Amino acid sequence: MKSYVSLKKNNEFQKVYKEGKSKANKYLVMYVLKNDLSINRLGISVSKKVGNSVVRHHLTRLIRESYRLNSNMFNSGLDIVVVVRTTARDENYHTIESALMHLGKIQNILIKKDEIRN
Repeated sequence: MKSYVSLKKNNEFQKVYKEGKSKANKYLVMYVLKNDLSINRLGISVSKKVGNSVVRHHLTRLIRESYRLNSNMFNSGLDIVVVVRTTARDENYHTIESALMHLGKIQNILIKKDEIRN
């Protein structure tokens, strides 16, 4: 079962952009906002500037998979929007996963190692 739901509607994204806190690194920008739910909601935004639809969907899948495999390390009750930068276009899974976890760490939304539940 998924431990998160996808953000789909434009107004959901806009709320996170306006009210959430953002942090960025070389490949990704992450916006985070508390959502008063028991689960996380993940939104992924990849601009046409990044590449054609094949490239954009590939990056979306990499981020979704990175989050899925590490979802037990994230706090619950958050709306998270990840915006992909053009520099991520040619990067592999491990680079994207590392960038996502780095942003989680600097956003302080990762659970401490001794609190992780499997």
